[in-house]
Parts: sequence; structure tokens; C-alpha cells
Amino acid sequence: MSGISGSNTYYPLITTYKPRILLSYAPDHQDHQPPMSLLDAPYRFTSLQKSLFAVAGLVLFLAVWWLLAEQLSVQSPVGFQNSRMPSSLSTDPDSIALRKELLLKDSIAYADAREFKKVYPLLAPPLKVFGAFPELINPADGSINKSLLTHARVSVWRNLQGYFWAVFFALLIGIPIAISPVAKAMFSRQIDTLRYVPLTALTPLFLILFRPESSEAMKVSFLAFGILVYLLPVVMQRLWETEDVYLKTAYTLGASDWQLVKSVYVPAVLSKLIDDIRVLTAISWTYIIIAEVYYRDDGLGSLSYILGRQGNVAGVFAVLITIVIIGYCQDQLFAYMNRRLFPYRDVKAVSPGLKETRTGFLIILGVVMGYLLLTALTGSIPILGLIVAVIVAAAVLMIIYGEVRLRTAKPETAN
Repeated sequence: MSGISGSNTYYPLITTYKPRILLSYAPDHQDHQPPMSLLDAPYRFTSLQKSLFAVAGLVLFLAVWWLLAEQLSVQSPVGFQNSRMPSSLSTDPDSIALRKELLLKDSIAYADAREFKKVYPLLAPPLKVFGAFPELINPADGSINKSLLTHARVSVWRNLQGYFWAVFFALLIGIPIAISPVAKAMFSRQIDTLRYVPLTALTPLFLILFRPESSEAMKVSFLAFGILVYLLPVVMQRLWETEDVYLKTAYTLGASDWQLVKSVYVPAVLSKLIDDIRVLTAISWTYIIIAEVYYRDDGLGSLSYILGRQGNVAGVFAVLITIVIIGYCQDQLFAYMNRRLFPYRDVKAVSPGLKETRTGFLIILGVVMGYLLLTALTGSIPILGLIVAVIVAAAVLMIIYGEVRLRTAKPETAN
């Protein structure tokens, strides 16, 4: 005890111990922080660095694409085309003999060739694919192919029609089943199993149900059914996820069952449904391409099939790139609509111009909905299409006006 009180023997231990505590636990000391993981690297990149990495990734992708195309290329005699063979599945002796004769003829022609050129039977290089766009957009005189823009317009309109009918029937069927305990107990399991139906195997059924003169209805119906089997269970799940606080508030205010559906359930579903629709964008394009292979009159699926039969590999890949671009733009459009139709999910402010953009989108959706319902009930009415086009154009101008106000005015905090 005397050593502690009368001597400085232990003071160096105390003075060296305190800095160690400070060095270990001081929050503002940077020398002893653990190094960041590579998983945190994206958050350390600047916008310029991210852009450079994106460009480098695109260049690498194009380089790999070009290398694969060159590896898969073959030398073909100039002016030589393989004969069109009969079906290899046929067991008819005449077909088998004709196939052998054509194979022998092609082999002799290939052996006698003196001049060869490089062709790409499986994968066209990037330059050939991008070079195919001008010819597809403006076909040569006498070509049986329509313009790529015409086919794209037809496919986009079919895609939007399929989405409308799928959402319409998903809400019409899903809401009553989800909010009714009896209907839920009777049909919820059957509806859940719909998503396991192999839709491509149902194509012959749609061909039987719709005659050739109703090919357009067949394609739209097939797409709508393909989206519906995925969307219907999602609608029911979204209804079951409605928060109790909204339901209890509506009951406290004396809301009737219809007011509960209109003011609570439907907004709760629609505010989340656009995100689910975005997920189905790729699936919808898969199904519309399958449907357009039948009755090949127009559409990107029809054009892709015809170009494949013509041996135009570069044109086929150009159509695929077009579908990817349209799908990406469609996804961004749905995301933009989600932000404007349901702005209070993400922000807590009232911005000037928001009302105009929201009203414009509601007008477009309502007018298109009415047009499709009237067309389905009464048939095509030419003057009705013109009226719808004028109203939609006015609504687009309203959306543009609202966007200008949104980007130039300061938001006002909502109370």
C-alpha cells in the first residue's frame, strides 16, 4: 500500500494503459479501421467511374460476341445454297429417297466449288446485325417483308392489349375471391396451381377455339391468358397483404363493403401491381412472339420466323435487339407511371404539376380501357379510334405540361 501511495512505480502503467483505450475505442480515429471489402466497391465509385465501367463492359460484350461469331463461321461456295430437304421425320420411301438424292447433289456441288466466302449460319457478328437495321426498316421494292417499325407497332399494341385484359380479369376475379372467406376456401388452391400450367402446350387449344379469320383475337387472348395465370395469384396475395390499420380506419369511419373495396382494397392492389407487371414484361414478350409465329401476317414474331426461314441470321438478331429495346422502354414506362400515379409511396411532399401528370395518365388508361371494352362488345368503329387518338394526344400534352412544372417548381411539404 505504501508503494502505491508514495511511489511512482505504477504510474507509467496507468499512463500507457489509458492511451491504449483511447486508440482502440476512439470513434474519430481512422488508422485502425478495418479495410472495406470488395463487396463495398460499387459504393466507392463515382458516377464517372461507373460510366466508364459500363462502357468497358459493353466493349467486352461486343468483343466476345464478335469472337464467337468468327469461331462459328464457315466457308460456303459462292452462289451455293443448300437444297430444302423433306421432313426427316417422314417414313415415306419416296421422301427418304429424295432426301438422299438432294444430299448427294449438294455434296457434289460443294466438292466442285472453286470460290468460297465466309458465312455466319448460327451467329452473325455485331457489324452485320447493326447493318441489317436499315434494310429491315426500309425493305427493298418487291420484298415480301413489311417494315420493322410496322411489325414493332403491331406487337406493342398486342402486348398492351394483353396486359389490359389480364389486369382487368385479374382484378375482376381476384378481388371477390380474396375478400370472401368462402370463395377463398373454395378456389385459392386451384388458382395457385394455375402458374404451373405449361402455356406453350395450350397453343393448339387456342388455334382450335379461334378460326383463321380471328387470328388477332387468338394472339391477344393467348397473351392475356399467359399473363393472367401469373397475375391472378399475385392480385390475391396483394389483397391479403393490405395493412389492418387501413381496414380498421375505414370501419371506424363507417365505410360500407363497396367503399372498403373501392377506397382501400383497389388502391392497395394497384399501388403494388405495377411492380408485378414490370416483372412480367419479359414473359409477355415471350408469349407474344410464340403467338405471332402462327398466322404469320405481321408482328415481330412473324418477322423473326420469316427471316429465319430466309437464312437472314443478322436480321433475326436485329429483331431480337429490337424486342430487348422495346421491353426495356416498356419497363421504364411502367416505373415512371408508378412514380406518378402513386407518388406518396416514396415522397412526402406535394409538388406542383403532379396533379396534371397523374390526371393525364388516368385519362389515357380510362380512354384505352373504354375503347377496348367497346371494341370487344360492338366491333371496330373507325371514328372511335380517331376520337381516342385525339384524347390520348391531349392527355400526353397534359403530362408534358405537368412534368415541366415538376422540374421547375419547388415542392411544398404536405401536412
